[in-house]
Amino acid sequence: MTGHARPKAPATASGPAAASEQEPPARPLRRDAVRNHQLVVEAAREVFAEFGTDASMELIASRAGVGVGTVYRRFPNKEALVDEIAGLMLRELTEVARRSLALPDGTGLERFLYVIGRSLAEHRGYADKLVGHSKAACVELLRDRIAELLVQAQESGRVAAGVELGDIMALIWGLRGIVETSGAVVPDAWKRQLDLQLAGLRAAAVPDGIPPAVTRAQLRLIGTGRREAEAGQ
Repeated sequence: MTGHARPKAPATASGPAAASEQEPPARPLRRDAVRNHQLVVEAAREVFAEFGTDASMELIASRAGVGVGTVYRRFPNKEALVDEIAGLMLRELTEVARRSLALPDGTGLERFLYVIGRSLAEHRGYADKLVGHSKAACVELLRDRIAELLVQAQESGRVAAGVELGDIMALIWGLRGIVETSGAVVPDAWKRQLDLQLAGLRAAAVPDGIPPAVTRAQLRLIGTGRREAEAGQ
């Protein structure tokens, strides 16, 4: 065969040496990425707690001490960042509930409720996103732990036998409402109400004829509705 030979494509470098020339070292990049991720998440928690989830990504970047481009590289939009924050808060509460199961004399439920009250108060700017922006499986795990704490409290005589998981969840909703209403004016208003609610839970028996508690299936529907509403906004 005759004719001019087709020019060869430039040789492509390969091997460890070429990789080190083309790409930055993997380990330092990962450390830096993890650090930036933590800075952004911590800053977002502070900013959302102060200003709510309407706060700008620019403000979060400024608080974190990074460029706004860094924030968007970690989280493509604010929705993703809120999801991360809500999931983190949920995981923290689930761990508190797990540790509370080890407390003696059925006191774990009370301890957990005080912790969740403080958490709602400290993060009131985004606490309302806890269910709507959290994975259903994570929410269910937390409810499982709360149900176990309730059984312990009942077995120790600290909570009336007729109290159900739905009652405890409604109590938590009430605490969240108090925190959102009282805001920074009376930030500890939830504590008195929790004390009163706990006194009621210790009553000898649940009165006859009152409406039934919210069921586990209804709790799932409530969570699904919140998620769908958030997605539609």
